[in-house]
Amino acid sequence: MVLSAAIRFNKGVPMNALNVPRPGWMTEDLVLLEEQARRFIADTFVPHLDRWHEAGIYDRDVWTKAGAAGLLCAAMPEEYGGAGGSFAHEAVINRELSLAGFDTFGAPLHSGIVAPYILHYGTEEQKQRWLPKLATGEMVGAIAMTEPGTGSDLQGVRASAKKSGNGYVLNGSKTFITNGQHANLVIVVAKTDPKAGAKGTSLFVVETDDAPGFRRGRKLKKLGMDSADTSELFFEDVPLPATSLLGSEEGQGFYQLMKELPQERLIVAVNAVAMMERAVALTIDYTKQRQAFGKAIIEFQNTQFELAECKTDATIAKVFLDHCIGLHVEGRLDTVTASMAKYRLTDTQGKVIDRCLQLFGGYGYMDEYPISRMYRDARVLRIYAGTNEIMKLLIARSL
Repeated sequence: MVLSAAIRFNKGVPMNALNVPRPGWMTEDLVLLEEQARRFIADTFVPHLDRWHEAGIYDRDVWTKAGAAGLLCAAMPEEYGGAGGSFAHEAVINRELSLAGFDTFGAPLHSGIVAPYILHYGTEEQKQRWLPKLATGEMVGAIAMTEPGTGSDLQGVRASAKKSGNGYVLNGSKTFITNGQHANLVIVVAKTDPKAGAKGTSLFVVETDDAPGFRRGRKLKKLGMDSADTSELFFEDVPLPATSLLGSEEGQGFYQLMKELPQERLIVAVNAVAMMERAVALTIDYTKQRQAFGKAIIEFQNTQFELAECKTDATIAKVFLDHCIGLHVEGRLDTVTASMAKYRLTDTQGKVIDRCLQLFGGYGYMDEYPISRMYRDARVLRIYAGTNEIMKLLIARSL
């Protein structure tokens, strides 16, 4: 039997398998944004996904195209080049990227993590200098937290920024950096006072174009997320002006990181639920077309029961996610609830996608089928933005 191109390459498959009512925060302007983003992504990005997958990286002009379409920094105030929206706008865009299969694009980090650090903690001069360029895609943002020996232990970073004249000299190596090959604005976590523990940590904004001592390492070969440009970055006696310190005071880095982590974890949860939605929709469509023993696979009770469980799990996940987004838009999302969302929804994502792949049989193991890529891509969501074990630790502290 010849399967439809929609099943094999995710073109034209409707992504409304869950039928969850619109949450209260989903206003009419967000519905319009959803429709516009979906059309733009389908027309501009989806035709190239397989090529980028094979190449292991996407084109640099993806960023400027996304910026021109208003898909970058949607929550940023208009005075800094953004759309003046809220996190709800970011969530809508991120969901559409994942529903279309563009899970590897680092825009959620660029717009929802890097830009907010500058917006919330930068000086007015820093905001005016960097935010408009992030909104257009002229600058691609990354945040360099993780080091080869630290993982989730942000207090253990060894990168240092030592005073030198009127500025600093930055040294250190970072790994697992999203947007690492394309980024030309990197927020680096470094120690300004190694003896002060967490209070000796600061954030520095490094413009990497032609920066002496800055070097990109290899694009890391990963289990999944093949076209994501996850990289090593090296800083060897990089001279920085005093204005590279984010904000106007040293030692604020750990506080800044902790304040922004709930949104980072919510972004991961948005990605997880959208991937679940997509997996369920693709699998329903596949089982309606695939024949075995003289009838469609979906006519077998086992298939129906498996999909019923997947749909139920994905629906519960989406309802909780929508609740968390609503809390965050109102400024009421706490660290514990964000940790619950990140941990539970990524765990559920892994289970749902695994069960969906099983219903594809041998085809599910073939790379040309989106479900195969999703199975690999989903695994990292339980690791980054703080491992799920760290999430449980944070939740346990509230008991």
